[in-house]
Amino acid sequence: MAREMIEIFHANENNLKDISVNIPKNKITIITGLSGSGKSSLIFDTLAAESQRMLNDTYSSYIQQLLPHYGRPNVEKINNLPVSITIDQKKIGGNARSTVGTVTDIYTLLRLLFSRIGKPFVGYSMNFSFNNKNGMCPCCQGLGIIKDINIHKLINFDKSLNNGAILFPTFQPGGWRLSRYTESGYFDVQKPIKDYSDLELNTLLYAEEKTPDNPTINWHKTAKYIGLIPRIRSSFLEKDQKKYKKELEQLVDEQICHHCNGKRLSDIILSCKIKGKSIGDCADMSISELKSFLQIIHESKVQTVIDDILKRLSTLEEVGLDYLTLNRTTNTLSGGESQRIKMSKHLNSSLNDILYIFDEPSMGLHPHDITGINKIFKGLKEKGNTVIIVEHDPDVIKIADHIIDMGPGSGVNGGKITFQGTYPQLLNSDTATGAALSKKHSITVVNKKFYDFYKIDNAKMFNLKNISIKIPKNALTVVTGVAGSGKSTLITRLFRNKYPNSILLDQKKIYTSSRSILATYVGFFDKIRTIFSKASGKSPSLFSFIGEGACPLCKGKGIIKTDLAFMDGMEETCELCEGTRYKQELSNYKYKGYTISDILNLSIDETLEVFTDKALKKILYTISEVNLGYIKLGQSLDTLSGGELQRLKIAVTLLNSTGEIYILDEPSTGLHESDIKKLIQLFHKLINKEKTVIILEHNLSIMCHADWIIDLGSLGGFNGGNLIYMGYPNGITKCPSSFTGKRLLEYIS
Repeated sequence: MAREMIEIFHANENNLKDISVNIPKNKITIITGLSGSGKSSLIFDTLAAESQRMLNDTYSSYIQQLLPHYGRPNVEKINNLPVSITIDQKKIGGNARSTVGTVTDIYTLLRLLFSRIGKPFVGYSMNFSFNNKNGMCPCCQGLGIIKDINIHKLINFDKSLNNGAILFPTFQPGGWRLSRYTESGYFDVQKPIKDYSDLELNTLLYAEEKTPDNPTINWHKTAKYIGLIPRIRSSFLEKDQKKYKKELEQLVDEQICHHCNGKRLSDIILSCKIKGKSIGDCADMSISELKSFLQIIHESKVQTVIDDILKRLSTLEEVGLDYLTLNRTTNTLSGGESQRIKMSKHLNSSLNDILYIFDEPSMGLHPHDITGINKIFKGLKEKGNTVIIVEHDPDVIKIADHIIDMGPGSGVNGGKITFQGTYPQLLNSDTATGAALSKKHSITVVNKKFYDFYKIDNAKMFNLKNISIKIPKNALTVVTGVAGSGKSTLITRLFRNKYPNSILLDQKKIYTSSRSILATYVGFFDKIRTIFSKASGKSPSLFSFIGEGACPLCKGKGIIKTDLAFMDGMEETCELCEGTRYKQELSNYKYKGYTISDILNLSIDETLEVFTDKALKKILYTISEVNLGYIKLGQSLDTLSGGELQRLKIAVTLLNSTGEIYILDEPSTGLHESDIKKLIQLFHKLINKEKTVIILEHNLSIMCHADWIIDLGSLGGFNGGNLIYMGYPNGITKCPSSFTGKRLLEYIS
């Protein structure tokens, strides 16, 4: 019996309160609870970390040095622990040469297929790679796109060279590169660029490298003159410099390569075809289209390759990614898409008795797609594996064999197990999760009168099929539709292009480290240090733990790390400052009886009682409004959960923005249903301040509170991009072609 359970004894990692718990093997266990309640601390930082650490211990010391190091978690022991595979939300990332095809190895198999049976024969497998010099398009170097400098973004034609006509760093007045033009002798440096002759403009922008005929006395004798465009291209674009990346992005227009039409490959490689299709054509098909095409190829000598490709394509279909193309670059994938691609790799594995751990796999998925991933979890269990899922979505939680709920609160108020049992038992339990899941929902029935709208007419980008929409001003609009239906293209691209003052809060992760704390990230630590400076008569830098005030032993980290090479490193609280990060002298300076380290040890809500400064109180109050009042000012960001980081981003966006339109991309990510209630209250506060809020969302409870819904679909990719419904929320449930309406009707029923 004992071996049928993973037994965890006395776990105290992060906020865990001496937890001992059994998790059944060969079952689906779902971990629920508020954001920040300790779910990740138990499953990822304790269970997964210990499994990976023990596995790494079986390798030689040489191999261990090459592997990621996992510190020993704060747990007494774990019995019957299987080897674990963690499928998290981290984006696959990669550069413009990494695609869905390359990361899944499907493109590698296609290269093999075309090199064997493609006609005419143009070379072996490597020649079909757009990353190979023999195969890549000579015009775009295998990228499929060409970056071109937009001269109207580079030059202010109303200004002269001396007046700042060139809108790029180091080419403006005072910048050293400007002298390469003002001292060349080619231009009247006071004349507006709009008054230049065609010859002068061509010399300024496009001239090839040459020695000037009549330069000024300030011209460097050995220097050569070259036009602005080739200079910026060779100095910045081709070198992929990170220094002026943001400025370059504003300067450059991306266009599909006119030579290969975005297929990335040379004419010779694209001339090789199977049943009239090149490998470039195949990479541009959606997953489901490619599958249909390959099913009509019957060649016995490559049947094994075709079967392998079809198997991989089917698994991508199963996880709801049938709308993707192999040519899609991985750095454009959302966190949810990345997670499902990683998930698909394990579906065909013959391994069993593995512990699979998933981190909120419903992220980025429409309720319609949840059925597909639930089949995957059940399939993994049927193969004899153990599945643990950290999740908030009710449709995923329902499939659990066993549920562990954590709480009762978040942060210091969490870290305990509040419930263990089945889904029906959870609904009847006295927990925040049980209350949220058993709550009845209803759609907004009051149809507000709208008089002003933001409009987009004839949207055609990517898969959008010439649709026109209108979004009411001073209202909460929710844009819905399955993944890949065109929501992001419509709102975060086209809408923002037309209304550039829109403020976007997207899915990009906050950079976290042990040195980045809440007070510095939100931007109020400077204000607190100034308050202490005035009270003590000392410099503000004395109150910084990365400046003058840092403990000399731990250098302001609060901990001492000892590197033990291939063994686990040791991490201990600094004995000199006792973890406060500050040198001893700082204990002499107080504000209202608190030292600076005392203040950093207070929660947001406690700090509200200490300070009277209005600007500071506004910041603290906004953080409290997103339900983060329990977090300490000095808490390292790398200890916050995904849901806490998401809410922190929302708070910072609201604090630092004075815009009229707020666009939020899946703000419910990582949030418990009870946190979503607070989020909705925040949106309504913005609308009461005459702001417009647009949300791209799959969460049904947020849809219930919308003033206006725009639904795209009906499916993703080529089968998406249509306007399915636009109007008041109570109308979508009567729209027969809307998957969203169907699921919303089930939800409120």
